[in-house]
Amino acid sequence: MAHDPGRVLIFDTTLRDGEQSPGASLNLEEKLAIAQQLARLGVDVIEAGFPFASQGDFAAVQRIAQQVGGEHGPVICGLSRASRGDIKACAEALAPAPRRRIHTFIATHSTAINTHTHAFPDTYIATHTTSNSCFKWSTS
Repeated sequence: MAHDPGRVLIFDTTLRDGEQSPGASLNLEEKLAIAQQLARLGVDVIEAGFPFASQGDFAAVQRIAQQVGGEHGPVICGLSRASRGDIKACAEALAPAPRRRIHTFIATHSTAINTHTHAFPDTYIATHTTSNSCFKWSTS
């Protein structure tokens, strides 16, 4: 990516966010075709999926990393919660891409934390902010 301070970088989440729309579902070949078109359009970063979510998402991210993520192509990105299992799956799926990125997140809304983790927000956030060890592990 260019270091021009006036340049706007395009970070596209179509392949991950798009499937969260009611009734939307893409198979591996459709995701690959969209990723190839995004690369032709000059998108800087393609968030290809959430590899830990399913084997299908893992396979799609890995295939996009292999076939779309070239030395001069877009950065291929995977979404990951700040947990070792998620980060490991993401790192493995993205490994074929010469330019890759792991986009990590933690839930911060108390309802989401309670619903998905059955933890209290203070405990959850304290646990997940120590995930720097996961970051160091994934980049070593």
